Amino acid sequence: MPQSDNQPLLRARGLRKVFPGTIALDGVDFWLEAGEVHALLGENGAGKSTLIKCLTGAYRRDGGDILLNGDMIDPKGTIDAQAYGIGTVYQEVNLLPNLTVAENLCLGHQPTRFGMISTRAMNRRAREVLSQFGLDIDVARSLASYSVAVQQVIAIARAVTLSGKVLILDEPTASLDSHEVDLVFGVVRSLRERGLGIIFISHFLDQIFEITDRVTVLRNGRLVGTEATRDIDRVRLVNLMLGRELEQEVRSHGKTHAAAGEPRLTFTGFGRKGSIEPFDLSIRPGEVVGIAGLLGSGRTETAEVLFGVAAHDSGEARRGDGTALRLTSPREAIAAGFGFCPEDRKTDGVIADLTVRENIALALQARIGWMRRIPAREQRAMANDYIRKLDIRTPDAEKPVGLLSGGNQQKVMLARWLVTNPSFLILDEPTRGIDVGAHAEIIRLIEDLCAQGMSLLVISSELDELVAYSHRVIVVRDRHHVAELAGGDITTDNMVRAIAAPEREAIN
Repeated sequence: MPQSDNQPLLRARGLRKVFPGTIALDGVDFWLEAGEVHALLGENGAGKSTLIKCLTGAYRRDGGDILLNGDMIDPKGTIDAQAYGIGTVYQEVNLLPNLTVAENLCLGHQPTRFGMISTRAMNRRAREVLSQFGLDIDVARSLASYSVAVQQVIAIARAVTLSGKVLILDEPTASLDSHEVDLVFGVVRSLRERGLGIIFISHFLDQIFEITDRVTVLRNGRLVGTEATRDIDRVRLVNLMLGRELEQEVRSHGKTHAAAGEPRLTFTGFGRKGSIEPFDLSIRPGEVVGIAGLLGSGRTETAEVLFGVAAHDSGEARRGDGTALRLTSPREAIAAGFGFCPEDRKTDGVIADLTVRENIALALQARIGWMRRIPAREQRAMANDYIRKLDIRTPDAEKPVGLLSGGNQQKVMLARWLVTNPSFLILDEPTRGIDVGAHAEIIRLIEDLCAQGMSLLVISSELDELVAYSHRVIVVRDRHHVAELAGGDITTDNMVRAIAAPEREAIN
């Protein structure tokens, strides 16, 4: 979409940000008009957060310009950005829940009388501010006593009061129910009518099409395109985010289909409120079930509720023989023969300061209990065995795992679970951020484990991978399992269409 003839409210021109080994922003252009809601979209690592942090001064950019109303600005921090008129509200409300609503709204700008803070004046000011946002609440009550939706509106009110030109909303509806989303969207629409420019980041496509005027898509730190929301359809938008065109033909599967028979595990009505809606899932021995969906759709939430990281509050799990399983914690999941390699291996997976040996032994040690320590000799033998089996590139088992490459760290995390001999292994983005050679080795390992009879649930944003090794694919959208594909129906075309379908549309 061509830029309007008028000067945009906010313009980023050729923004560049480099981290060691990574170009996070590569000459990105972005502009925001007054009185519009502009969606900023992209998958993990696309550059959305980096762009926002450069605009707000949280990051110092390495190149490019930022203009506000045509004037060059150089925010050196978030307080500086606020002074220019740029405010940000995040998914997690960045206010103080123990303080009152009025204290949060006026924090740092409290009215005083005779050198003392005037609570009466502060409450009066807070009521006046919130009335502009359609809120009539007791401002003397603590912020924590109100719902998340009301807290979001209060956070927006504070940001607008302090800034007043540009409002950045980063996943503001991620934790809200549908009626709470309506409350926040009512405020957003009123701010748009007042002439604010609003940058809206969300993974909910239905909300993008409901509230925004334009969309900008980033991928791998680069601008993919900017278009009017009304001029782009869902399938094209998803393809821009994922970086591929639709397949025109059904791919043939070179893999062997899972053996027929009774499921190894059955999950019925399994879910967690506010995380993933109840779903049914069964998985057989030697079967790979893929999970497809956009970032934030409920892919990782599915894995976490299955493994007990986030305890389910509905449904039940049973073994193939009908035995009920209790899965309210990772400890219980491990005892049931489950393994889980999380998406963020650096934060949630490997422990960088521990050795390869110690990292590999962790899950087995947790399974048998910390009172029965695995002797160091056995740990070394076990680690050396998997270093050989998985071709982990390390001088020896005593090297700190944080010094290994990303691909080798991923192999260490896989080895950690394989030593427990799991019957069910969950892999969340197992090939993200690793080199081509390690990527191919992980794919081969998935196929080998499947051939050995292990049941696998694999989450991946690489749809071509899911086509290659999945026997079935579950498509997740807006925290719902919305489609199941099997056999020749597993194509990137069908996955993209299911991901992009409007909310509540039936998927056959």
